[in-house]
Amino acid sequence: MAALWIALVVFSMIGGGAAAGEVGVCYGLKGDNLPPPPQVVALFKQYGIQNIRLFNPEPPVLDALAGTGIAVMLGVLNADIPVIASSQAAAQQWFDANVAPYLNRVNFSYITVGNEVIPSGDGTTIAGAMQNLYSVVTANNLPIKVSTVLPISVLGTSYPPSAGQFTAELDGVMRAILAVLVQIQSPLMINIYPYFAYASDPINIRLDYALFTATGTVVQDGPLSYSNLFDAMVDAFIAAMEKAGGGEVGVVVTETGWPSLGNENLTSPEIAGTYNRNLLNHIKANGTPKRPTALIDGYIFALFDENQKPGLFIEQNWGLFYPDMTPVYPVFGATPTLATRPALA
Repeated sequence: MAALWIALVVFSMIGGGAAAGEVGVCYGLKGDNLPPPPQVVALFKQYGIQNIRLFNPEPPVLDALAGTGIAVMLGVLNADIPVIASSQAAAQQWFDANVAPYLNRVNFSYITVGNEVIPSGDGTTIAGAMQNLYSVVTANNLPIKVSTVLPISVLGTSYPPSAGQFTAELDGVMRAILAVLVQIQSPLMINIYPYFAYASDPINIRLDYALFTATGTVVQDGPLSYSNLFDAMVDAFIAAMEKAGGGEVGVVVTETGWPSLGNENLTSPEIAGTYNRNLLNHIKANGTPKRPTALIDGYIFALFDENQKPGLFIEQNWGLFYPDMTPVYPVFGATPTLATRPALA
């Protein structure tokens, strides 16, 4: 962001936190009216966006990013994980096809092995795929970190935060993933959505707690005080990681945000703007109560409204920008008039 919007990119290993939380954007392509990648890269430059997340290799996007210095988190498709896990040679083949052609032109920061593979899918090959890709990266003397991305639904318990624990069914998978992350000194990537928690229980979860606007403690968890739901969700993940042998592993928030349309009075540009503005201010200066000195980088989801995203209509309305590249709502700087949402086709 610079009068900025965006999504967060974070690599906080526990011992130290960054001088400020890094900010990035999730760049999805599930729309038939999105601008071409060179125009999108110009938008990144206009707003000072220096970190982006791609969910899978997209050659036109990578070509457009060439020479910009923008840090790219590159995703591996879930369907490719078992093959990559089968051997280092298979991992090398994936790397040669999707990363090697761009190495001298694109600044890769992370490779993420799958997106939310578990709990709905088979996660038994994630750790092996991570290990094989890490071996390829190190063999090429590259400073690219390797990890995987998980949703909060891998937790069987998340409240209070100190009780955070992975589901019994996923305990073995998570221990294997965290063991690799400890070995290769990479953070775990987590998707954190206070919106969904609030929307599922607006009677018992306060909106000010979800939007970072509460003025005091809302949840007291032993010695730790929580005034926002984002921190509570992150710390529940960290507590679960500690119980599964990953207490020294950092976290990166690879997705967070708030939809601007699609769920009556729970969604609006004003509410979404409030969440994202407060989120960015928060991560730039604060860790969580459990790890107060480890600032978290993150990615806001998402860059554009995407009209071909499957599922409920709300899924198409998470963008910071409309497809014509006008902002949906202001995040930084002065507060301009909200853009008028284009008419639906």
